[in-house]
Amino acid sequence: MKTPSTLAQLDWTDTGHPRSRAFDDVYFAADGLAETRYVFIEQNQLAARFAALPDDGRLVIGETGFGTGLGFLCAWQCFTASAAPGARLHFVSVEKYPLSAADLTRALALWPELSTYSQALLRQYVAVHEGFQRLVFEGGRVTLTLLIGDALEQLPCLEGQVDAWFLDGFAPARNPEMWTPELFAELARLAAPGATLATFTSTGWVRRGLAAVGFKMKRVAGIGHKWHVSRGVFLGDGCATAPAAKPWFARPEPLAGERHALVIGAGLAGCATAASLVARGWRVSLLERHGEVAQEASGNPQGVLYLKLSAHGTALSQLILAGFGHTRRLLEQLQRGPDWDACGVLQLAFDDKEAQRQQQLADAFQPELLHRLDRLQAEAHAGVELPSGGLFYPEGGWVHPPALCLHLVRHPRITLLRHHQVAALRQVDGHWQAWEGDRLLASAPVVVLACAAHVDAFAQTAALPLKRIRGQITRLPETACSAALSTVVCAEGYVAPARSGEHTLGASFDFHSDDLTPSHRDNLDNLALLEAISPDLARRLDTASLPAEQLQGRAGFRCTSPDYLPIIGPVADAQAFAERFAILAKDARQVPEQPCPWLPGLYVNSGHGSRGLITAPISGELIAAWLDDEPLPLPREVAWACHPNRFALRRLIRNKA
Repeated sequence: MKTPSTLAQLDWTDTGHPRSRAFDDVYFAADGLAETRYVFIEQNQLAARFAALPDDGRLVIGETGFGTGLGFLCAWQCFTASAAPGARLHFVSVEKYPLSAADLTRALALWPELSTYSQALLRQYVAVHEGFQRLVFEGGRVTLTLLIGDALEQLPCLEGQVDAWFLDGFAPARNPEMWTPELFAELARLAAPGATLATFTSTGWVRRGLAAVGFKMKRVAGIGHKWHVSRGVFLGDGCATAPAAKPWFARPEPLAGERHALVIGAGLAGCATAASLVARGWRVSLLERHGEVAQEASGNPQGVLYLKLSAHGTALSQLILAGFGHTRRLLEQLQRGPDWDACGVLQLAFDDKEAQRQQQLADAFQPELLHRLDRLQAEAHAGVELPSGGLFYPEGGWVHPPALCLHLVRHPRITLLRHHQVAALRQVDGHWQAWEGDRLLASAPVVVLACAAHVDAFAQTAALPLKRIRGQITRLPETACSAALSTVVCAEGYVAPARSGEHTLGASFDFHSDDLTPSHRDNLDNLALLEAISPDLARRLDTASLPAEQLQGRAGFRCTSPDYLPIIGPVADAQAFAERFAILAKDARQVPEQPCPWLPGLYVNSGHGSRGLITAPISGELIAAWLDDEPLPLPREVAWACHPNRFALRRLIRNKA
């Protein structure tokens, strides 16, 4: 596990300006706003470039050193003043030592003329933890992807092309690790043809280092106390600085023409995918076999924002960290109380093995994300007696999934087509047609299958190894005594504080049943889980006197994959894939030159298991990034780990094609 990033440690000058204790340097000069505009906005000619964007155009800015966000806010302000209404700004910034929300608030108060933008940033500046963190503004018109961690660990994980670079780390003499040949090579790898670059430093070895990787550099007149600054343009070939993605993970060619997509399935994965696409100007037809959204696994009254992490930086752990932050920021747009509550999540250390795992996590992550509590501390947080202490996630909580789904699809370019049971897909003249028997339901150039395990019902995706796991929750009426429960508490099961007079208790796991009728046995099993979580809460709920036949349950199917990672991304022709890459069955080290035989415009977003609240919304962003050829919201190795082609690849390598 990489050492997690820590919050910036600041001192404040007599004039109220922030100064980094680690680098003994200021974040900006006395007139930082004018300096930022001159160095980064003017030298990259952003006003003119924003104005030149077509209505559906996009410009990507990359930055080394997010700091107080001043570069981002100035770029956003310039974009708002200059760009067409339908244009988009995508800003990617790496930061090893992010500011706390309190310090960021204090620093940005120095620039009242940016208050519209800084207040929007501060509202979204929650759950910003290690790795890739996506923040969305103006309904998707402006996107900020923060890479929290060391630049030379995070930038190599980024997949995308940058049109303009802001080199905004502390001065080379103070922070030499931010000005290395290795970093310059990453800037070149990510640079789009003709990308520009600007930096406050005019140091000769910096300019020579950038020139060595393909930037034509020029020293120009400075501003304020800076005699000179530097700007450059990329004349090299960024792709030559790094090996290309293997063909089964390389991006399909972007589709030209009509920006219309069919999304099949209006659970959380489908609703999130639709929302991410319309934020980029797409029109979406959302096909749902039921009469409303969130009628299956996404229809439970409460779901838990629970982070089952690894101390070893696995792909799943990185996905969960990125997804948790994205979902948590989405929830800020919902109504707290009926729709969600950031009451925290407590995972009890119910045995020695769990206690050891929790200690490893506490050592690996920052306390703002998770920290250990002893039994008395845990009881003080929970409001009820508990058998042990545990691990507390202060930013976690519960969500009413149908409210989140409805929020995501509340957009004029999303059309919900109810009672549309898609049985087959056919590709005709560059369009995907959705059929129910001999009835054509809808057609579009792009289709995204977000219908959980029903994905394997289509001929094109039948080989994807999805499985159903039945789960049942139990609804318990709140009592005067149970109202004391003030945080979600988990052990083998979970119980949440009441919503609308009911607690949600769950959830069972059944790998064999296909019956969604609520089971009396499962309700009793859930009550046993509650007894293990807190005998005190069970007494407060008076479960012993509840008539068993009156217990209210709800069952649904979790959909998961054999490796418990979701399946997100473009779909290949299975037979052509096996034939084209057959050499891998003999030598897995081969990298054939033939491109992947994609089924153009066909994508999948499924297999989220019990983590859908955390992984489905960020997966919608990933699908949209694949389709719009923009920087991915996840490390590329994580995107590849979730790729549909991973299963066909494994079958070939194991000679089972």
